[in-house]
Amino acid sequence: MKKRLVYAGAFVLGLNDALVELTGMLAGLTLALQNTKLIALTGLVAGIAASLSMAASSYLSSKEDGHHGKEPGKAALYTGIAYIITVLLLVFPFFLFSVAAAAFGVSLSIAVLIIGAYCKYMSNIKKTSFWRRFGLMITISFGVALISFFVGWVLRQVIGVGV
Repeated sequence: MKKRLVYAGAFVLGLNDALVELTGMLAGLTLALQNTKLIALTGLVAGIAASLSMAASSYLSSKEDGHHGKEPGKAALYTGIAYIITVLLLVFPFFLFSVAAAAFGVSLSIAVLIIGAYCKYMSNIKKTSFWRRFGLMITISFGVALISFFVGWVLRQVIGVGV
């Protein structure tokens, strides 16, 4: 069991950062831009750049920590892969729908499913409460999305884009 958990921290770093960052960014972009193709393009560019940044940070962090049983390259790979997969899943609805709110709703549903699957897996391995872990991850991810949605609305009003 312990061997399976060696890179769990690196994986959750990529997964959770992508969920928090992308749901927040997509919320703000949905209200500010209201163009699904533009939101998708922006989300992909920012998400891919962020996944590379997080992988590099994971690598450097693992090197700095003195490994603790982790190879820095593998830690970076787990972080980057978790991040990029999450980005692709969350941005995908914006290619399918022409209505930004519908695409964002589907994206949020995908985020809930990703969080649920991860929490189920980790709660089974660690023998911990699914609901406690799930509630925390949902609260953080959707809290940031709500704040970002509000920021997008305010910026849209101030800058006057699409008003």
